[in-house]
Amino acid sequence: MLKVVIAGGFGVGKTTAVGAVSEITPLSTEEYLTEASADVDSLEGVEAKQTTTVAFDFGRLSLPEPVPLELFLFGTPGQDRFGGLWYDLSRGAVGAVVLVDTRRLASSFTAVSFFEDMRLPFVVAVNQFDGAHRYHPEEVRAALELHPCVPVVICDARNPRHVASVLLTLVGHAVKNAPVDPAHLPSATLQDA
Repeated sequence: MLKVVIAGGFGVGKTTAVGAVSEITPLSTEEYLTEASADVDSLEGVEAKQTTTVAFDFGRLSLPEPVPLELFLFGTPGQDRFGGLWYDLSRGAVGAVVLVDTRRLASSFTAVSFFEDMRLPFVVAVNQFDGAHRYHPEEVRAALELHPCVPVVICDARNPRHVASVLLTLVGHAVKNAPVDPAHLPSATLQDA
């Protein structure tokens, strides 16, 4: 069993990604956007968005290959004002997926910086929205100033196969970059989930 965090800016598709692959009905804390949040939540680029995650999304995915894995998926809220939750949700995680929208790439820097600072392995998954310009992964890497070892992959957060592939890329990356010294391994408990 592995805990995975799916993070990124507001409206990049985190709830959609969790829902696309979860084999259980996802737990979602979506709430309607109200005028009360208008001063703190910019809808620029996502004007049609009507709901937002206010705590986290939770889903589960079992993968039989290449080795049996059960992934617990935790989608974070995207607004900076919920940043404190990211620390709690990341505790005990094997790694994170940073989902990005190239139409609003600036909203991705917070998540990238967060996981770099946490030293938690992460991959960047470029969610290809309908009508958005398509960029090569290396162009996204350069724009986000990512370290060469951070995988950058293309996906459609609505497609279960795409999301599962991103998760397998993350697990492979996390295993490859796991600390060798057992004293540096995170201790995951049920409380951390």
